[in-house]
Amino acid sequence: MENRTEQPAQPRKRELLMWILSGGLFGMAASILYPLFAYLKPPRLGEVETSSVKAGKVDDFQVDSGQIIKFGTKPVLLVRTPNDEFRAFSAVCTHLDCTVQYRREKGVIWCACHNGTYDLTGRNIGGPPPRPLDEFRVVIQGEEVLISKKA
Repeated sequence: MENRTEQPAQPRKRELLMWILSGGLFGMAASILYPLFAYLKPPRLGEVETSSVKAGKVDDFQVDSGQIIKFGTKPVLLVRTPNDEFRAFSAVCTHLDCTVQYRREKGVIWCACHNGTYDLTGRNIGGPPPRPLDEFRVVIQGEEVLISKKA
């Protein structure tokens, strides 16, 4: 009589060898593909620190109007008041980060998301905003309007 108990041991060795080889091939593929994909993925850019920007010439802004100006990666609302003064505020509502705008007919800064309003000093006067807008400094240098962070 033949002893057939040794036959099943052979496939187990083959299975083990296949697992080892498969794992090695997978590891080699991962070690090649991971750096390739990491190289192709663009790096995350940090926020650029901006201390001041040129908004434009004085004549570019009408009296009693507002305009959004890019200040680094954030928007700033530059308002030329009916009294011909320049005021600048963060254009991001303090309630839910919506962009605010100047409403000439009402003489207020308005957030369309939840009808929040601010006066021309940036103070919240209506709606859900919990605090005033951050104010920026405006300097007129010759004919140029400069906006900078308040110290």
